[in-house]
Amino acid sequence: MVNQKASVAVSGADGSAEQVRRSFLAPNKLLERPAEGINTMVDLLELSRKRNGPKNMIATREILREFTEEKKITKKVDGQDVEDTKKWTYYVLSDYKYMTLNEMCDMIEKFSKGLTALGLNHDTRFNIFASTHVNWQVVAQACFRCGITFCTAYDTLGPSGLQVSLEEPEVTGVFTNAAQLGVLERVIEKTQRVRVVIYDGEPDPQVLERLKEKMQGRPDVQVVRFDDVLELGTRKDAPQPSSEYQVKKEDVACIMYTSGSTGAPKGVILTHANLVATVAAIDLLLKDYLRDDDSVMAYLPLAHILEFVVECFMLYRGIALGYGRVKTLTATSVRDSRSDLMAFRPTLLVGVPAVWELIRKGILSKVQAASAAKRKMFNMGLWSKRRHVPGLSQLADAVVFRAVREQTGGRLRLALSGGAPISKATHEFLRLALVNILQGYGMTESSAMCAVLTPAFFKYGCVGVPMPSIEVKLRDVPDARYFSTNDPPQGEVLIRGPSVTQGYFKRPDVTAETFTDDGWLCTGDVGQWNSDGTLSLIDRKKNLVKLQGGEYIALERLESAYKSCNIVSNLCVVASSDAKQPMAVVFPREDTLRSELAANGLSKYDDEEFETLCETKEVTRFVLNELNNVGKANQFASMEMLQTIILVHEELPLTAAQKVQRKEVEKKYGNAIGKVYP
Repeated sequence: MVNQKASVAVSGADGSAEQVRRSFLAPNKLLERPAEGINTMVDLLELSRKRNGPKNMIATREILREFTEEKKITKKVDGQDVEDTKKWTYYVLSDYKYMTLNEMCDMIEKFSKGLTALGLNHDTRFNIFASTHVNWQVVAQACFRCGITFCTAYDTLGPSGLQVSLEEPEVTGVFTNAAQLGVLERVIEKTQRVRVVIYDGEPDPQVLERLKEKMQGRPDVQVVRFDDVLELGTRKDAPQPSSEYQVKKEDVACIMYTSGSTGAPKGVILTHANLVATVAAIDLLLKDYLRDDDSVMAYLPLAHILEFVVECFMLYRGIALGYGRVKTLTATSVRDSRSDLMAFRPTLLVGVPAVWELIRKGILSKVQAASAAKRKMFNMGLWSKRRHVPGLSQLADAVVFRAVREQTGGRLRLALSGGAPISKATHEFLRLALVNILQGYGMTESSAMCAVLTPAFFKYGCVGVPMPSIEVKLRDVPDARYFSTNDPPQGEVLIRGPSVTQGYFKRPDVTAETFTDDGWLCTGDVGQWNSDGTLSLIDRKKNLVKLQGGEYIALERLESAYKSCNIVSNLCVVASSDAKQPMAVVFPREDTLRSELAANGLSKYDDEEFETLCETKEVTRFVLNELNNVGKANQFASMEMLQTIILVHEELPLTAAQKVQRKEVEKKYGNAIGKVYP
């Protein structure tokens, strides 16, 4: 690939404004499908079954036992020693059990027949309100077979969020977990069209009874177990979904509800053609980097487009999926059994920045707790790998970083980061100590992916090669002086192509605001074309704030860097046009904060309660200084450094996708912010 650029100009090649660029893999025609005749998600799975049917591809494990341990701790409250009891929950898990793709497809066929027997068809809509598990995929794939449009809801959503995804699309049937039946029960009276509820797991009998009582009087009410639907599909007289309706590529496959980081959740309409094009594009872009014996850990919410599309691609490609849970992914909360990562030992891992930050800070906290000699060895290992020192780099991998890699099963060789930009500090650290992470860029509206940074074009701070199913152009943002005629070209990222949504469900106003007349989707992200044809994200249009001096700063870019500070668990940068610099609301990582205070001569706070620490001015000044050191390391301008901060002892308001809700943070901590800023 010598001198091959990541993207090529298909219009504006003379350097004129708003040049349109495509992947070097699809310069003449955007990719629509992986092969002729493969037009729907049903076709994709059937093709994979022919290729991979007997292969062990799906691994699941059960929680055998859950128990709580109590520990008494002593802390100071108003100068007095107070004894408090804290509880920790631990899990004992089974070994992984495998099923072949044939066995999974048999389940899907039975479930689709069961749905049809329950009176659900292409004229009805379904909702999946459940945690990530093979059953989620079985339900989704069965809906595909029946031509049923399914809607998604994060399993962490409260009643109001769930109600939107049931009521707006006029849902008839729901699949959920026993643990979520209580949330469903609270909104079921407000969602009168729901008449079929399918659940897995063991429910609370009282919750189940209340749910049934509230649904009485509706026509053909069914509240049934997942296994009962499979049983319905095994009967000789079970109807054949495909005999009633032939699924077409233009059919709406799903309505994916966004997590609501910028307001109320919106339903993104995705057709079979959208999803098929994305799977085909991933395959073309990454095929040289994947192996037939690869395996991937599946644990992110399937209601998030990234996890859903990645799993669909893996099923198509014949790569094994091991289902895990966030709470049992690592060994922290696991007893008498191995963590999901150590038990399944994946070669591939998909994560979001919050996951990578957690892993990095977990590694560093263990290094900090080790002996001085081990700390020195670890830092020398990083130094030698960063500088590619012959011999020492290999020694660092074999000796120093082996223990780190064993915590993820010891076989990881590639990871994909999506959802938001990963900070350079975290990206570099994990690339050296753990695994090569490919940065991706996408959104629900693009069926997950707009670009992926492949190893051939690797560089930090870059989102890489445009997907072969999407074309990209940059539109001028004059106020911030981002122009497509700049050198390098800069502007708001606009996308178009087979992977891009038609719009938002029942929201013609938002659709009109988001799309141009000639079909370009305005992402709101500000990008830059690099000299090698790769794309970098440099700002977010909505989060560009003009400061007192008239200069713009990008809040998300600052947050990405400041979050890499070891003391920080999470933070939200706030800026005002009346100030010269931004400030931040910071939720510190308690264990790291305490160890850093002690290491810097502030051990007098060792016994203070965490909430008291967060209210102490000296501690606040210490954290502010550490954050601004991170800013200096990232070569931030003076106006990008933090003027002040407030520390809070609780997690910041988050969406179901674990993104900070900026408006809610500013609302919740408005009084505290107003006392110190601007």
